[in-house]
Amino acid sequence: MQRTAVNPWNWSLNLGYNQAEIVTGTSRQLICAGQTSVDGEGNPQHLGDMRGQIGLALDNLEAVLHGANMDLGNIIRLGVFATDVDEALKNFDLLGMRFGPIQCAPPMTLLGVTRLAIPGLLFEIEATAAA
Repeated sequence: MQRTAVNPWNWSLNLGYNQAEIVTGTSRQLICAGQTSVDGEGNPQHLGDMRGQIGLALDNLEAVLHGANMDLGNIIRLGVFATDVDEALKNFDLLGMRFGPIQCAPPMTLLGVTRLAIPGLLFEIEATAAA
């Protein structure tokens, strides 16, 4: 898979994502449902703790990717939903710690929402990946 960043402006790079990417040379695509801070039985974890919820949501996203023999480097688009955008952004260093070392900056959208599917959840991340 080859990725070519498209950034008419550079400001988004400081936030860890490209405005767009041209992706070529793929043969498989994985569409991931939104991943949240739940355990293996679907029970919410880290209630009231945005940082804890972001960390576990990323762990769960990686588990889904590994189930398809992929990893974070295969992600070509992210959708992020948060009940408190400012609090989520304070903790976006967690995304940087995972995506930065692999030099992956997929296009991303962050949306503020009034609530998520399960009461108590603060953060959800969905992804499209390709290989």
